[in-house]
Amino acid sequence: MNERHLCTLQEIADGRSKGATCTTTRGERELILVRRGEQVFVYENSCPHTGATLNWQPDEFMSFDGMFIQCSIHGAQFRIYDGYCVWGPCRGQSLRRVAAEVRNGEVIVQLQD
Repeated sequence: MNERHLCTLQEIADGRSKGATCTTTRGERELILVRRGEQVFVYENSCPHTGATLNWQPDEFMSFDGMFIQCSIHGAQFRIYDGYCVWGPCRGQSLRRVAAEVRNGEVIVQLQD
């Protein structure tokens, strides 16, 4: 496992999302970062239903009310704190979580190379 710095906490507005790309020996991994206060939740940017990326524009992953991560293709909605799909064709499935922490104002993830 390797630590990767993605961004600073300040780069993600509270209640908003951001996309990031990390290069590993297995290729590039597209990630979703969602900030809630001092926490950042990180998931792979891949819908469990189709495998497509979820964002409808760069850094736009959230439902209009900001309560869920939402797939741009079919509108599936995922809980922010655990990635579980509560509505849509992949209901009952989850986004793949990436181990992350905020340390000294930096968003750090643990990725396998």
